Amino acid sequence: MKKILIVDDEPNVHYSFKKVFSDKYDILSASSGEEAIVRITRELPDMIIMDIRMPQMDGLTTLKKIKELHPKLHVIIMTGYGTMETAVEAMRLGAYDYTLKPFDIDWMEKTISSVLSTNGAMKKSTSLFLSEDEPNGDIMVGNSPQMQEVYKSIGQVAGKNITVLLTGESGTGKELAARAIFKHSMRKESSFMAINCAAIPDNLLESELFGYERGTFTDAKARKVGKLEYLNNGTLFLDEIGDMSLPLQSKILRVLQEMEFERLGGHETIQVDIRLITATNKDLKKAVADGSFREDLYYRLNVMSIHLPSLRDRKGDILELIRYFIKRTKKEFQKEVRDIDPSALEVLKEYHWPGNVRELENIVKKAVIRCKSDIIMPEDISFEGDINGDISFYKKGDVIKGLNLYLDKLFDELPLISSKEDLSIISYVEKMLIIKALKRRNGNQKRAADLLGINRNSLARRMEKYRIKKEVSISDEENI
Repeated sequence: MKKILIVDDEPNVHYSFKKVFSDKYDILSASSGEEAIVRITRELPDMIIMDIRMPQMDGLTTLKKIKELHPKLHVIIMTGYGTMETAVEAMRLGAYDYTLKPFDIDWMEKTISSVLSTNGAMKKSTSLFLSEDEPNGDIMVGNSPQMQEVYKSIGQVAGKNITVLLTGESGTGKELAARAIFKHSMRKESSFMAINCAAIPDNLLESELFGYERGTFTDAKARKVGKLEYLNNGTLFLDEIGDMSLPLQSKILRVLQEMEFERLGGHETIQVDIRLITATNKDLKKAVADGSFREDLYYRLNVMSIHLPSLRDRKGDILELIRYFIKRTKKEFQKEVRDIDPSALEVLKEYHWPGNVRELENIVKKAVIRCKSDIIMPEDISFEGDINGDISFYKKGDVIKGLNLYLDKLFDELPLISSKEDLSIISYVEKMLIIKALKRRNGNQKRAADLLGINRNSLARRMEKYRIKKEVSISDEENI
């Protein structure tokens, strides 16, 4: 029977593992890092599952010692405090995988099976890239399953000298991921530079990257050292690589293949050693197919790929992100704002977030500035294009704020509320907006939901709440 060593200072954890897995595996126990080292030396288990937070020698220190003594012994790290920093460190030190407490039993069972059935190298790795004691730095925030996978991938690639392609929509944090990879790489003591390929004209981008010799063009009064030469032994992050022209793609390909280039107008071959990380919000496979991106460069860049999820796909992280942005912004503007009201949080969770985390940061910053107390309220929140005199203000899922903006106008138009199913004014207006949206889309719920900026399930719940019939006629609006 395979032996699994559980290292945790909580007795309930040992009880749980024995109850669930003792019929399949020999479950050994250690309540501290020191005890774990002794048991490993004496019994050499087939794998280890270990907590991070333990008295005296913590899990990361224990993991490091385990890897020094038994490099091929697989370790799964678990913790109730899932920061990116601990995740990255665990994976960088050689953990097989990383999970948050309470762990999913099915996941643990599959992972144990995978560990015991393979003698290959570690598969996964995790990451937090800047610690919160770095006041001027940004950190990747979020403990959703989607972000945990991102952290694992960052940890997996950070210590390897390979190119990495980051994909995802604008505003999802691709540059943060690139900086995380750099911070945990072997080049972390060297330079890092980020360049947005879409923000610089192509001819200027070429001279910025490769430099030029005196007299190459009219304004070339002296030799200029390019970013590639300057960054020798460092890391270059090229954002929006999909917007780079084909001729410049060819030059970048040569740098990757040969690690050499010439300055513009020059003949001297310059040798460099650079790690390249790139990012795009475009479908590069499609760009290759239509001829706008070189296939050979695509495969050079895509040695490893990490996808950054949209905020719509990780809404469970919104509260944590909001609190992080509040903490940063209140220092910047000297405002005593400490949290967000649940009703305001609901407004933000209902929103469809086309601008992702970057948009959320801007909205929180504006809310902190507007906030008149120490709690952000719905009226403190504003989205782009709110004031347009149409139903589209509800696209933000913010009936409360919309009502505040249009209150005077609505009071002139609304009938008395007392006889309307005992609805509050806000509920009444929400019901009215839903019926108007359904009318404008001829009763099509999917199209009405799109108009309102919510998903179809949210619309269906509201229709049930307000007893709105699936087929809406003109007279329905007059009888709400």
